[in-house]
Amino acid sequence: MYQKVFIQGLLLDPITERPILVLREEGEQRILPIWIGVSEANAIALQLENVKVPRPMTHDLLCGILSQMHGQVKEVRICDLQDNTYFADIVLEQAGEEVHVDARPSDAVALAVRADAPIFVEETIFDRCGETEEAGDFVRSWFEQLSPEDLGRYRM
Repeated sequence: MYQKVFIQGLLLDPITERPILVLREEGEQRILPIWIGVSEANAIALQLENVKVPRPMTHDLLCGILSQMHGQVKEVRICDLQDNTYFADIVLEQAGEEVHVDARPSDAVALAVRADAPIFVEETIFDRCGETEEAGDFVRSWFEQLSPEDLGRYRM
């Protein structure tokens, strides 16, 4: 079963200095932190902050191609977690047909924010996001200590 999430924010891991995409379940307190690449974080941040770029970025290009082909991003699903790697499924719709495309969650989310498409997370992933229970508890306690202002401190 999939749960709808929204982007809580982007921030930098203070230890690794890698961007973290923070997804929060709608109407619940569960969060899903996903460490992502700098390029993908920039692509997400640009769209969230409504920054206009002079030429289309890759995710803009994909949206343009879909539009020209009369297709759309119906939704994005973060569907699996294997060996600390998240997997996503982009659900496209064209002429009444659904097409599923395997993707990295960061690329899928960057596309979803441009297409104004909903993002969903497989229910069991919330419970499996920490390697061990201790790691999961550490991540949860760290995020609980962050203020709302901290969630969004990612700088391009």
